[in-house]
Amino acid sequence: MFRTLALAMITAFPLSLEASATEPACEFDKQAMLNLDFDSFDQTFGSGWRVVADKEGCSLVAADLIRNYIELHQPEQKIIVFHEAQMRAKGGQTEQAISLFKDARYDDGRTPAFGWNEYVDATIAFLEQDRESLLAARESLLSIPKPSSFRAVDRNGDPVEVEWPPNLSVVNSFVACFEQPYEVAYGG
Repeated sequence: MFRTLALAMITAFPLSLEASATEPACEFDKQAMLNLDFDSFDQTFGSGWRVVADKEGCSLVAADLIRNYIELHQPEQKIIVFHEAQMRAKGGQTEQAISLFKDARYDDGRTPAFGWNEYVDATIAFLEQDRESLLAARESLLSIPKPSSFRAVDRNGDPVEVEWPPNLSVVNSFVACFEQPYEVAYGG
């Protein structure tokens, strides 16, 4: 009950506490953000946490917003934890990011068909500066066969071209930019 009350008190303020304590450029309507449905908050470009993250110097504010959303809504999708980890990595909170990336893996017996765990493992290896593990994760990702039924579509059901395996270009950037910060390497 106290946790619910605390979340209600936190979400009552129109601006993120983190945003008001940092640059005005990071300001946003926290209540409106936390009221978004999952797809609008996490899966739509130009919406949700990305509105904050796309502003210079606001990665950690976006990470805190994602954390607040997770605490409030308890979504089951691992991708949102991954997105918080990305923002923490971009903001220089490497140890926290690594822990969150580990939480974003599917370790419950389900193996995503699209190389999710391999991508996460490559990201962790990059952050830990473990080139050998990064290259091994890349090889594992490359070994995933494209399912014959694979058909990528956009939100309207229209076919779209996507690389196979997914996220290979990001992992290749991690290899090519191994000595660079996450933000640089991720951007390739």
